[in-house]
Amino acid sequence: MAGIYLHIPFCKQACYYCNFYFSTSLAGKDKMVESLLQEIDLQRNYLSGEPVQTIYFGGGTPSLLSTAELQQLLSRLHSTFEVAPDAEITLEANPDDLDIPKLEALRDAGINRLSIGVQSFHETDLRWMNRAHNSQQALECITNAQQLGFRNITIDLIYGGPTLSDEGWEQNVRQAIALGIPHLSCYALTVEPGTALDHFIRKKKMAATDPDKAARHFEQLMQWLEAAGYEHYEISNFALPGWHSRHNSSYWQGRSYLGLGPSAHSFNGHSRQWNVANNATYMKSIAAGQIPAEIETLTTAMQFNEYIMTSLRTSAGCDLEWVSGKFDAASTQHLEKESRQFISKGWMVQEGKYLRLTRAGRLFADGIAAELFL
Repeated sequence: MAGIYLHIPFCKQACYYCNFYFSTSLAGKDKMVESLLQEIDLQRNYLSGEPVQTIYFGGGTPSLLSTAELQQLLSRLHSTFEVAPDAEITLEANPDDLDIPKLEALRDAGINRLSIGVQSFHETDLRWMNRAHNSQQALECITNAQQLGFRNITIDLIYGGPTLSDEGWEQNVRQAIALGIPHLSCYALTVEPGTALDHFIRKKKMAATDPDKAARHFEQLMQWLEAAGYEHYEISNFALPGWHSRHNSSYWQGRSYLGLGPSAHSFNGHSRQWNVANNATYMKSIAAGQIPAEIETLTTAMQFNEYIMTSLRTSAGCDLEWVSGKFDAASTQHLEKESRQFISKGWMVQEGKYLRLTRAGRLFADGIAAELFL
């Protein structure tokens, strides 16, 4: 089963920390929707007839699309691909877009999962991040969505920021638990090159991030959510039983997916491609019947490294039998040898045929994975 991702590259305003591709000008939104409809047609054979189990509208801010535009895109996807009757259809949204009429329209259009960019329930944090919504809107949109029948809701929270105290972080997490939100995606604040936050920190206009605080917040997060019954099924993702993200899980499990829109990535098992991150160039190429993408064929080493990186981020872990069957004996021996140092440190355990990170090891997940690469 495959997934489809649509990148909607528009935002009302730029959050200081964000490095995703987007534009704050909505002037070309209508033309962008037309281009997405055309790209769906151009990419009709990319998934080789695989049934589609998930559709994900990301961005940017997909909730800026009108209901009619979303319905157009969904209708074209259903007529072009074999979409499963129980497909998970997610829309990323900002709280300030989700008033009751909008929520009703999204529900009626077929959106059955909301990914809400809350980031914090504290006004000070939201202003510091330059978010478009306020804390009251964060609370109201969740309760309104629940009252209108949305059960499958995830929210984003950011920890480790200079305005967020330990007490404030606990309040954020406790608020999410109290609201009965079944899925949380929680990320440490990172300073990406070229972002406004990077500029402000270098100019001494904002305080630098504190890695010790971020590590502490992550450890607290794991403790609180485990006690509340959430499964820590991927480094940044926590869910109550039965509420894992089907779309994101497909990425971590190495399934095929098609990315549509500027900057979107696609993967078919043996190659990866990514569209140009420029609205004008993207739309011009699509109008000419061409996919404006770079393609990379994955070598054996690249496939091995990608599996190590994604599998170790999940609670399922790395399947040694699968590695042995997929790759040569030398690759398997390399993995078993290099993993011993992390097992001895208590950062990793081998349970049957699986290698898994311990709670302590999750703090160093990327570094551990890099040490295991070919």
